[in-house]
Amino acid sequence: MTDPTYLLDLAFPQLQAWLAARGQPPYRARQLWRQLYVNLAGDFATMTDLPAGLREQLAQEASCRALARREEKVAPDGLTRKGLFELPDGERLEAVLMLYRERATVCVSTQVGCAIGCPFCATGQDGFRRDLSAGEIVEQVLYFGRLLRQAGQDWTGVTAVTNVVLMGMGEPFANYEATWAAVERLHDPDGLNLGARRMTISTAGLVPGILRLAEESLPVNLAISLHAATDALRDRLVPVNRRYPLDELFRALKAYTAKTHRRVSFEYALIAGVNDAPDQAHRLAARLQGFLGHVNLIPLNPIAGSEWRAPERPAMEAFRAILEQAHIPVSVRLERGVEIAAACGQLRHGRPGSGSPP
Repeated sequence: MTDPTYLLDLAFPQLQAWLAARGQPPYRARQLWRQLYVNLAGDFATMTDLPAGLREQLAQEASCRALARREEKVAPDGLTRKGLFELPDGERLEAVLMLYRERATVCVSTQVGCAIGCPFCATGQDGFRRDLSAGEIVEQVLYFGRLLRQAGQDWTGVTAVTNVVLMGMGEPFANYEATWAAVERLHDPDGLNLGARRMTISTAGLVPGILRLAEESLPVNLAISLHAATDALRDRLVPVNRRYPLDELFRALKAYTAKTHRRVSFEYALIAGVNDAPDQAHRLAARLQGFLGHVNLIPLNPIAGSEWRAPERPAMEAFRAILEQAHIPVSVRLERGVEIAAACGQLRHGRPGSGSPP
């Protein structure tokens, strides 16, 4: 018996072809698409605008869910929720919903684990398992979309996903095809209809992906996990720097900004005694002088087994002051969900035998 077709992996023309092969008229594809991405239906039985016979056939031959929630954790303030999901092959991933007064942001994963291997990141220490498909990426958003539709009014009043950040587990540009297909699906005006500028892709600095993104038609936001201002230190903190060192990375970023005229966000995790010294701040300021960008300083989020910690507040403020004096746009990010290991660098796939922290 063949495995059921996972409909969320199909672009609209593919869905049309799949239904046509089963003798269905063209308009059924639009009905089914709307059920999946507008009504957020997760069960064929609820798709009552489809004939009963088609619903039965879909239940036998297709699937619209690949993620099975195994655990959910809620931060003490109720504004951050993390889900641990299991896929049909037994692999696991985490995704996070962050609630604000007027928006709901979902942080999605693009891979199970990560091959970059940053020593301060729990995901990297767990190792790489596999890429996620476009449907598996999109379904993370659909899951939280359903949750918001059911209960959002009781939380902050926001009842739909407003923003998506591809900053969870994995390196999006190492899984470019599926990542971009997911972005297009999320943007589709006949579906979830998320604005391109409400989506952000974060990369550790894969130059080919940056140059490719510059040629795409949708103006999504770009974030760079920088974390160091010198090659010697970044080689240690972000090992992909050995392949794409800072000069090469910034040549690509200058080409990106020249082509798109869009600002780049630089994520900089401050680690006490490692990358928070004034000389790093001065070097970072020199690197970014005149560049169309903004620095997000992130106090390091703790991971089990690591002795690395965030600097004390005065050291962080001193680092920020150096950037401000050099007229570099900068802010200190207030992390959400640290108490439930849902913040930047804390997500894990939870598989037995995963790598141990440094």
